[in-house]
Amino acid sequence: AAGRSAMIPRSPRHRAVLAGLALLALLVVAGVVDECAATPAGDYATRRGDILLADGQWDEAIVWFDQALTAQPAHRGALMGRAIGLMQSGRTAEAEAAFDRLIALLAATPTGDDATGRGALAGAYANRGILFDRTDRPERALADYRAALAIDAGAVEGPGLGHRILYANA
Repeated sequence: AAGRSAMIPRSPRHRAVLAGLALLALLVVAGVVDECAATPAGDYATRRGDILLADGQWDEAIVWFDQALTAQPAHRGALMGRAIGLMQSGRTAEAEAAFDRLIALLAATPTGDDATGRGALAGAYANRGILFDRTDRPERALADYRAALAIDAGAVEGPGLGHRILYANA
């Protein structure tokens, strides 16, 4: 009984602190569960892929994008990330096919009020243009750059002044 009584808080203050900690833990767990339940299929894997892509870990990023596409085959972010990862890793034929697939999917989707869809389509054309530039196909690159600008010039204009200052590339 002596061991048991040492574990029981002796004062109301101790009990209140323990109750507060228990409530805090419960709120944290509820928040995590709610966040996981609210995340659309493929989003977590796409975020992981984006992080790896930013770190230059192309092959690892592609694995995560493939996982996202298994969960949601038409995930725009995963399709774009995968295509960019393929391009950056030098797998140009696969990258071109991936950009073609993404452009076909986005072009077939109405973008009336969907600014994100328009931006993604413009970005896909711009990135495929980069691929064409890197593979010495300037006419095709120029056509894709023009298409990107016609769809959404703001989405492909490049980093603004704040970004350039923040990342010291002004």
